[in-house]
Amino acid sequence: MNAPTCIRTLIVDDEPLAREGVRLLLATDPEVRVVGEAGNGPEAVRLIREHRPDLVLLDVQMPELNGFEVLARLAPTEVPAVIFVTAYDSYALRAFDIHALDYLLKPFRDDRFHDAVGRAKAQVRLARMSDLSQRLMSVLSTYGERDVTPPPTPAAPASATEPWVRRLAIRDTGRVVFLEVDEIEYIEAADYYVQIHAGGKAYLHRETMQSLEARLDPERFMRIHRSAIVNSRRIRELRSEGRRDLVVVLTSGVELRVARSHREKFQHLG
Repeated sequence: MNAPTCIRTLIVDDEPLAREGVRLLLATDPEVRVVGEAGNGPEAVRLIREHRPDLVLLDVQMPELNGFEVLARLAPTEVPAVIFVTAYDSYALRAFDIHALDYLLKPFRDDRFHDAVGRAKAQVRLARMSDLSQRLMSVLSTYGERDVTPPPTPAAPASATEPWVRRLAIRDTGRVVFLEVDEIEYIEAADYYVQIHAGGKAYLHRETMQSLEARLDPERFMRIHRSAIVNSRRIRELRSEGRRDLVVVLTSGVELRVARSHREKFQHLG
């Protein structure tokens, strides 16, 4: 594979065995080229600036500088795609707050690792294609070709482009639970929290309905009431009650009333 198409990757972890484990997993991926390894924060900063990797597998707990402090030392243009790899789940929310691509909690499964790297590769390719289009237009404008229509940005895999959240990190009595949105059946408002129902369990999550609704794919999640959002794929039936009332029955048997202001969403369902 030509070098420019490789995903140039840096491994950062203060444990040599952990670095070796990540290196062995990456060795099975022909698209990835490991450009260096760092055992502490300052070394990580130096190697990122020296090698400009596309992707960094970054430990959080390290001597001198932790993973977050490493990123804080970098200029915005120097920050690569980041997957945090750590034994501690207490940093998960912060990692997602700074838009890390993923957060791998040791010990992790091989398929979970490769899934995270796969999405990182898609993200890197998308960034490269966007940069290539911008540079091409810059060259054309230099030669007076200002009327040239910008080349369309190639479609990227949905996992890299979709703005919707795919997984929620929920604090739950001294731990963080990662919940795939596909598992969600419905969501109820609870003051400044929401109660998320999934897999027969209810999770209390500190976020408003409005904020969470804005992060969910509207093709999948439907607001049916001021205080309720349902996963449309979990709707088993719709039932009319009287002349105006409509009830959604979910696959679990839970019944939720649809507010009149939201009934029009179901008209096309017949």
